[in-house]
Amino acid sequence: MHPSHSRDLTQCLEQLNRIGIALSKERDTSKLLETILIAAKRLLNADGGTLYLLEEESQSLRFEVLRSDSLQLYMGGASGQPIPFPPIPLYTPDGQPQTGMVVTYAVLQDKTVMIDDAYADQNFDFSGTRRFDQKTGYRSRSFLTVPMKNHEGQIIGVFQLINALDPETGQVRTFSPDDRQLAESLASQAAIALTNHQLLDQLQNLFEGLIQLINTAIDHKSPYTGAHCQRVPVLTMMIAEAARHSQHERLKNFRPTPDELYELKIAGLLHDCGKIATPVHVVDKATKLETLFDRIALVDARFEVLRRDAEIERLKAQLAALEHGEPAAIPALDQRFQEQVAELEADRAFIRHSNIGGEFMDAAAQERVRRIGARRWVGPEGLECALLSDEEIDNLSIARGTLNAAERLIIQEHVSLTMQMLEALPWPKALRNVAEYAGSHHEKLDGRGYHRGLNESSLPLPARIICLADVFEALTAGDRPYKPGKLLSETLTILGRMVENHEIDRDLFAVFIREGVWLDYARQYLQPNQIDEVDLSRIPGYSVPL
Repeated sequence: MHPSHSRDLTQCLEQLNRIGIALSKERDTSKLLETILIAAKRLLNADGGTLYLLEEESQSLRFEVLRSDSLQLYMGGASGQPIPFPPIPLYTPDGQPQTGMVVTYAVLQDKTVMIDDAYADQNFDFSGTRRFDQKTGYRSRSFLTVPMKNHEGQIIGVFQLINALDPETGQVRTFSPDDRQLAESLASQAAIALTNHQLLDQLQNLFEGLIQLINTAIDHKSPYTGAHCQRVPVLTMMIAEAARHSQHERLKNFRPTPDELYELKIAGLLHDCGKIATPVHVVDKATKLETLFDRIALVDARFEVLRRDAEIERLKAQLAALEHGEPAAIPALDQRFQEQVAELEADRAFIRHSNIGGEFMDAAAQERVRRIGARRWVGPEGLECALLSDEEIDNLSIARGTLNAAERLIIQEHVSLTMQMLEALPWPKALRNVAEYAGSHHEKLDGRGYHRGLNESSLPLPARIICLADVFEALTAGDRPYKPGKLLSETLTILGRMVENHEIDRDLFAVFIREGVWLDYARQYLQPNQIDEVDLSRIPGYSVPL
């Protein structure tokens, strides 16, 4: 070992060990790349360096980190300063290997390259280096370029150190064989850490891709839920960001880590995954009589039969009157027929209107449905029966929306199914609460929600955030089969009443309003005609700050 370059072997091993620990702990890819280059510079006491990653598709080297201490030049990595240089291709346009540059040669030949003096070297093209030096006043001399290979022996990147410095004099020196050995050891550690990062990123992308696959399946199954699955997590994260910056007494302890925010995002994405098993005719039930088709057409046909029966009865009566020489009775028969037709048309119009789901159907309207349903008609088998079956009367008498009690239970089952599906997965520790948060988005603070009837003491704040996002999106959604999207003012009023009824978290709602989350979301996702004037002082459950 050259005396001027000598190092204590134990010290070097300790440094490499510390570097390995630091690399294994770093979770941000940009910071990891920067840490690799900084570690290499410090270990070998180099003035500058560059780190490149191999782009498989384009077969080029992409600049990731660039550092020069003497020039105080710090780009890429976690610096926030982009590197303005384009990727370096490994091959010419006609497919020939580009071995004229040190970094491309090192990658293509899978070799570590040491250069004592770039200006004296005859093997590589250093014209770019010379131009850089002329522009900056720098003098590039010694180079050490080391490929980084993963566990499969594939090169994934390369780092290049420039101008080794004598630790005692600070003068530029050449890199030694020992430097090379240390650099290659570090490159191996760095490649392992980087490969782990890439594998984790790939697994995370696959994981999120599978979630999108589920939501896409729901979307294709029912166009009325796809947008909901995409928008609720967006709104969830908007509310979470506002809440974590809040100084409100009950929210000041809500300071989620990046992992906890990601956990909440995944819960938002998966909150309705149980709907994949919900029958489509229930999810898409746009009218009260709809199953696989809207049965109002069958009811219309029955009214038409009653009308024709009335007309036949009139014609028979007119014929009998003429046969008995009583033509004066005909106008009365015509009048009675017109009254029957008018009554039938009024009842049919009422039934058609009742078939459309609304916010509220009063008892008088429900009684009229039952009265109309009790009419008698002669069916296809020639047997007299009620105009409407009991099941049709029950559906047409639904007080709110289009779902009957049994169908509401089916819809509500999607929450328990969501929880069952998610609890069956082997979640890592950082995502252990996904099932709990996702499976609680229909709970209410007063305990009257579903499917577990949780109350305020057992409903965690992240789940409450999804609850608020879910209700706001559902009220404003313009793609539901049973209702148009509500105006902003109407939506906030409904939410405010839910706050007053102790269904939605008051503090979250206050942050939601005060920080303008509702308006930011509306401008991105609602139709312009839904964004009306909102008087914050008139919203129930909210106090305008003085």
